[in-house]
Amino acid sequence: MMRSDHQKLKSAIDDSLPIINLSSSPLERSEVARLIVKACEEYGFFKVINHGVPNHIIAKMEEVSFNFFNKPVTEKQQATSFGYGCKNIGFNGDFGEVEYLLFPTKTLSIAQAQTSNPISIDDDPTKFRSVVSSYIEAVRELACKILDLIAEGLWVHDKSAFSKLIRDVESDSLFRLNHYPPVLCSSKNKNSINGSSSNSCKVGIGVHSDPQILTILRSNDVSGLEISPNHGVWIPVSPDPTAFFVNVGDLLQVMTNGKFVSVKHRVLSNSAKSRMSVAYFGAPSLNARVTTLPEMVTPTKPCLYRPFTWAEYKKTVYSLRLEDSRLERYRK
Repeated sequence: MMRSDHQKLKSAIDDSLPIINLSSSPLERSEVARLIVKACEEYGFFKVINHGVPNHIIAKMEEVSFNFFNKPVTEKQQATSFGYGCKNIGFNGDFGEVEYLLFPTKTLSIAQAQTSNPISIDDDPTKFRSVVSSYIEAVRELACKILDLIAEGLWVHDKSAFSKLIRDVESDSLFRLNHYPPVLCSSKNKNSINGSSSNSCKVGIGVHSDPQILTILRSNDVSGLEISPNHGVWIPVSPDPTAFFVNVGDLLQVMTNGKFVSVKHRVLSNSAKSRMSVAYFGAPSLNARVTTLPEMVTPTKPCLYRPFTWAEYKKTVYSLRLEDSRLERYRK
């Protein structure tokens, strides 16, 4: 295939990724729910526009994120209470061209971390906490809205079956800031669409699925994210700072009895510009029992997964590498 044809193919596939407009009228709600369910089945991933998260909240979040990651390394390393990490991902040898902050979304947890080891933005130690808390609240509401639409689209009796898990005051949801510094390189990667070579380079974060229920992701205008709904086929996702991207997580795949796909994805650091992304990982409480919803089980499609608690599954996740299969361990 000629290079120009390959680029056209990549563009065509990228353009086919589902886009969900949440500004639809109440009369169109059922159609929006249907489209979200379709996207979760086919891709485990979709883009949300007209999402309702105020622009000023998004802008402030990006500002404080860049402000923090532009600090000297010695200052960033002091943010241990906020889960600062650089290149090492997890506990099992995964490595990437990324630095990050990872912490629980509970307001109390953020306040405690900020008290023990405050992150000062513009010489104001309360600004970071305020901006992060406002952003988390806004994207949590977006996640709940999407999850309620999913329940409607699946004709689940309890329309809050998914959203109530992350609204729980003991929710174990996480918030992560990712910074991918510029990486220039001339190596080739042959794992992209149709196996063709592309100018890509070092891995920012390696191949994985998100273990939680749902991920709400936003990035700046720098590319790097790729998804693989089908094994071996990688689709580059064009950046859109005005939108949010949604990933189906492992728990949602279990709750829908495999109807939804917990999509594999990765980030490549292949740009001369810094890439910044902000991710909200919606999760239940540690003691929540995760089971397949009864509406998802039929005589022709029996239950695929045994019940487990989120604490049990989370322990499994931390015991494995990013790319290792997790859900297979919980199949009946």
